[in-house]
Amino acid sequence: MITLPPFLLFFIAAAVVAFTRGVPRALVLVATPLLGALNLWYLPGDAAVTIPLLGLELELLRMDRMSTLFGYLFHIAALIGVLYALHVRDTLQQVSALLYAGSALGAVFAGDLLTFFLFWEVMAITSVCLVWARGTPAAYSAGLRYLVIQVISGLLLLLGVMLHWRATGDLGFDFIGTGQGYGWLILVALGLKAAFPLLHSWLVDAYPEATPSGTVFLSAFTTKVAIYALARGFPGTELLVYVGVTMACFPIFFAVVENDLRRVLAYSLVNQLGFMVVGVGIGTQLAINGAVAHAFTDVIFKGLLFMSMGAVLYMTGRINGSELGGLYKTMPKTTILCIIGAASISAFPLFSGFVSKSMIMSAALQENFNGIWLLLLFASAGVFHHAGIKIPYFAFFAHDSGIRTSDPPWNMLLAMTLAASLCIGIGVFPELLYAALPFDVQYTPYDVTHVLTQLQLLLFSALAFVWLNRQGIYPPELNAVHLDVDWTYRRLLPRLLRPAGNAAVRWERAGRRFGLQVIAALVDVVRRLHGPGGVLSRDVGTGAMVTWVTVLLAVYLVLSLF
Repeated sequence: MITLPPFLLFFIAAAVVAFTRGVPRALVLVATPLLGALNLWYLPGDAAVTIPLLGLELELLRMDRMSTLFGYLFHIAALIGVLYALHVRDTLQQVSALLYAGSALGAVFAGDLLTFFLFWEVMAITSVCLVWARGTPAAYSAGLRYLVIQVISGLLLLLGVMLHWRATGDLGFDFIGTGQGYGWLILVALGLKAAFPLLHSWLVDAYPEATPSGTVFLSAFTTKVAIYALARGFPGTELLVYVGVTMACFPIFFAVVENDLRRVLAYSLVNQLGFMVVGVGIGTQLAINGAVAHAFTDVIFKGLLFMSMGAVLYMTGRINGSELGGLYKTMPKTTILCIIGAASISAFPLFSGFVSKSMIMSAALQENFNGIWLLLLFASAGVFHHAGIKIPYFAFFAHDSGIRTSDPPWNMLLAMTLAASLCIGIGVFPELLYAALPFDVQYTPYDVTHVLTQLQLLLFSALAFVWLNRQGIYPPELNAVHLDVDWTYRRLLPRLLRPAGNAAVRWERAGRRFGLQVIAALVDVVRRLHGPGGVLSRDVGTGAMVTWVTVLLAVYLVLSLF
């Protein structure tokens, strides 16, 4: 049996999609993740593929429980994404999406750091195309900033990998840790794509500017590959506990005041990534299982929320909460599917978020991170406010915006229904997910303590939202652009560099004038020498030439005597 690395099928499909149209292209798009998942199912547990490169052995396929779970997750995400985008007639988006999903699969199945780096870079190039595909000036600018951050991450990762290889003589992708300098370089590179605090702005900046279907793909792959890499290379790094809890808490404040509902979801994505990073930092088997499980559920319920807001944008042309409302009347199916996504991200019992997030919370208590547990509890209440309530409320219920439209095309509804079914299915039957986690699971999410604690949290959060709204205290939806850390490079840095830029322009103009003057002087000298009447343009007689030859010979003879 031929061992086919999972990424290869997606790369081949991208080449086919580039030269097909209509029904054949649609069939290839849908068949690729289905055949890819089937291929993954039949791969043996010890499957491996290596190729030689410059005296090195690159391991393109390494199978274990963690990489296999992420492999199935990315196939599911790709299937949902291509179904959602089936109505799109854009070769750039569809080819980029397949290459992006394929490179994510290549990264999680990479057995060595150099192979991981190569796919890491392909992800950067292909993902930025999904931002630029929207074709607006804002998307172009956000895509440039996004690409700069991705390139910086790749350079840091490459430098860390080279130093790691030099120090250990090994490129195997296993535990790395922060005991050496190269470990810190790799950690920062991964942290950039995992949206660590102060390194997260690229996500909130770029994702909302992508196309409705492009954002669904973006939310699924880049950050989850980073979480996978952290779980493999840095489990038990306690610093990540404090980094993660900061990630879980601070986006809440920005999301509450944000008007663009896709930006709210982008902040919510950072918040959910924080829970995963905390799990990786704790590093116990329960915590790692929780981080990986939450990555799995987050791809699905966050994809569902991005799809529902993408459907609103696609059907109305608007995405600001202040301009929406009352859409439940004409978009009832989208409303119900959005509410399922909101319940899942809020960790309602019987929904997927509950069975994964509670594992991380329990691991924090077991390892005596009591303060961290309280902060995660606060973050859970916050995510219910800004994603569980704010998203469906302001999009579908807050007030009647007067917009009359309909539910989106059938393929978008099908993709959202598939994601919603998984949200409920995983919540009701968590053992199906638990059986595929990296470590054996001895955990029961549905005990009295977990359920009552979460229900109380959700109840009081809902009451707080209602009270704040009725008192007029809840931040209103305003048409404004909210910058956080990206203010430094979108506002401050240009202001600081503007004087230097102006000085550089002045020096460039002065240098150009001086150069032109020097060239003009040289041309004038040449003209005087070679022009009419010039010394070098005069006719010279034969006698004069003989005289000069005689003089030169005489000088040569005199010099030879001495």
